Amino acid sequence: MSKDGPMNAGTESQPWWRYGHVWLIIAGPVIVVIAGFVTLWLALSRPDPVLAEDYYQRGLDINKTLKNTDSGMTPAMKGRNHAATPAQDQPR
Repeated sequence: MSKDGPMNAGTESQPWWRYGHVWLIIAGPVIVVIAGFVTLWLALSRPDPVLAEDYYQRGLDINKTLKNTDSGMTPAMKGRNHAATPAQDQPR
């Protein structure tokens, strides 16, 4: 067989960077590395806020305040939203 057959007709060797699919394969990991650096920059440039020293006690105080409300013990017919209930059917 000769080298001028139909398999080698019209194909010339090009450098690897001239092929589009190579860049498609390289683009995925490059984008991930860039996104990692952007994430690192965001994490370093925006530190977490400092909590108050008595954050736990504040949470307990909020829970005590929420316990003091009696709305949780309201009967179902009085506690539900009666916006769509006709006036004559609303509980008194």
